[in-house]
Amino acid sequence: MTTSSHAPHTHGALGAVARRWPVAVGLLAAAAMVLAGPATAADLAMVVVLAASCYVAAAAFSRPWMAWVWVAVGSVLVVASRLLAISPTLVNAVAGAALLVLGVVRGVARPALARQTAGFVVYGLLALVALALPPGPGLVLAALTLVGHGAWDLWHLRRHRDQVSPSLAEACVALDVPAGLAVLVLAFLV
Repeated sequence: MTTSSHAPHTHGALGAVARRWPVAVGLLAAAAMVLAGPATAADLAMVVVLAASCYVAAAAFSRPWMAWVWVAVGSVLVVASRLLAISPTLVNAVAGAALLVLGVVRGVARPALARQTAGFVVYGLLALVALALPPGPGLVLAALTLVGHGAWDLWHLRRHRDQVSPSLAEACVALDVPAGLAVLVLAFLV
């Protein structure tokens, strides 16, 4: 008699999508971003700052799932700031800084918070420089920064460090790299 013990799993195309749902989410977001019309440096800078602040949220709360919560919170901040005619990039940058302060006050693991803060600062500064440049070069820098953040996502996906949810890192790779590359291609074609 042969016994087979395996975890239940879904078969076929639906099962493949179910297992790779973060990639599907990231690719859908990238497609929506590119198909919504000509992206601006401000659009890409906002995505970069929001993505970097998600990692700070996970580190500040020492909970990987907080990165997903911050996707929702940051998105609400984007909508609210647009309704109030305030820069969503600036609002999310301030919120990310507040998360850093919260993490310090909570006394979370310093190495994780320090690495996420470094990433937030580097990517945030690149996003702000992109906003200060003329539209063409600004868009190129913002798109390259988004692709660079995809490398940061991939590093987290491979290392499983710093309280970053692997599913969020996977979704972000699938968003950042295709969206950044598509915007670069479209910028040079137009």
